[in-house]
Amino acid sequence: MKSKTVFICSECGYESLRWLGKCPGCGSWNTMVEEIKQDKKTEQFAGNSQPVKLNDVKVMDEERYKTGLKELDRVLGGGIVKGSLILVGGDPGIGKSTLLLQISNSIGKENKTILYISGEESEKQIKIRASRLGVDSDNLYIVSETDIDLIEKFIEDIKPDIAVIDSIQTMYRGELTSAPGSVSQVREATGRLMRIAKSMNVAIFIVGHVTKEGSIAGPRVLEHMVDTVLYFEGERHHTYRILRAVKNRFGSTNEIGIFEMRDTGLVEVPNPSELMLTGRPENVPGNVVVSSIEGTRPVLVELQALVSQTSFGMPRRMATGIDYNRVVLLMAVLEKRAGMQLQTCDAYVNVAGGIKVDEPAVDLGIILSVASSFKNKEINSEMAVMGEVGLTGEVRGISYIEKRIQEAYKLGFKSVVLPKDNAKNIKGFSEIKIYGVQNIYEALDIALKS
Repeated sequence: MKSKTVFICSECGYESLRWLGKCPGCGSWNTMVEEIKQDKKTEQFAGNSQPVKLNDVKVMDEERYKTGLKELDRVLGGGIVKGSLILVGGDPGIGKSTLLLQISNSIGKENKTILYISGEESEKQIKIRASRLGVDSDNLYIVSETDIDLIEKFIEDIKPDIAVIDSIQTMYRGELTSAPGSVSQVREATGRLMRIAKSMNVAIFIVGHVTKEGSIAGPRVLEHMVDTVLYFEGERHHTYRILRAVKNRFGSTNEIGIFEMRDTGLVEVPNPSELMLTGRPENVPGNVVVSSIEGTRPVLVELQALVSQTSFGMPRRMATGIDYNRVVLLMAVLEKRAGMQLQTCDAYVNVAGGIKVDEPAVDLGIILSVASSFKNKEINSEMAVMGEVGLTGEVRGISYIEKRIQEAYKLGFKSVVLPKDNAKNIKGFSEIKIYGVQNIYEALDIALKS
């Protein structure tokens, strides 16, 4: 086989015959890595090589494996699809390996065979962790190996229903001269696993390391090749973890599952809103509860704002858990439309609990929390707020309004402030008081009245 030196972008996989400071593919700087590329015949996985009419393809209901965790099943769209390739990414120590061991144990007890392949731990280390988590399935096989050729042989011999690769950055193929974790090795190993999954009808989980920016390490093509991409999120100082689907060929995207990390492993959180509002102070200026939709699930979160006179010539703005630019924009709306002189004040906005919210429906909550702190007037702690705010100060309609109101009612809230357009069509909520507002003036008058 002939070999040649190429430069590959570690962000997007763009190839060049010479080194470039800036990648032409994705625009990233200093990401071109030198590797030796060998010309070889491309492998193909077994399949139907003849084109067929779409209407002639017979489709049966996809068989899905239940994981034993309802939160995970929801994120996956109902369970694990046979022959699918699933990528799980997250920070070190967040709980990726713990989650996959728990899944393996649960599915193994349903008379399914699981092969757990670790490139980072020995069999004894896996056993110690499994004992702590109570993993004792007789159908769970473990092996410590990094050679992708041997891994393929193990899968052919055992014929598991599900295989777990922990992690893809440790896998390598001997024919390639580059080191494990390099762009070419990661891409080659993922391609090989994809062919195995499709040809042998084995569901494969791949664990992926993340960069300091939070994206999965390796070429971006890695996420394009797999069927499902799951991100495991959460602050290491908090006990809960959020599993988010950002790509799913067999279900909806942006669905989330929430877990709590304990000594015995990950435990499902059936009511995340209650968890997010634990320890919330009542009747404190700058504090408001907003309703956000994560996938198809409503989640109530606490927004906190602190506005104080600045000690410097330039006021400081800070946002945690929410888009900084959105906060600055909404503060400008308050200055222009409500006449609040915020240009001489420092402003800090925080989503309590460490969760990240990026939905426009929390705009009204940001407006009211900042105004509440600025005027030092508290908002009723039994009031929830939802609505998108435009640049002219209007409050626009939002989706899933009934689900949001129902979640607020379940947690004991007595009233909600929402867009007037949504309020017109709401029926059957006589137990909770609904305030429909057309603009921020009406919202401020209702929320901040004495």
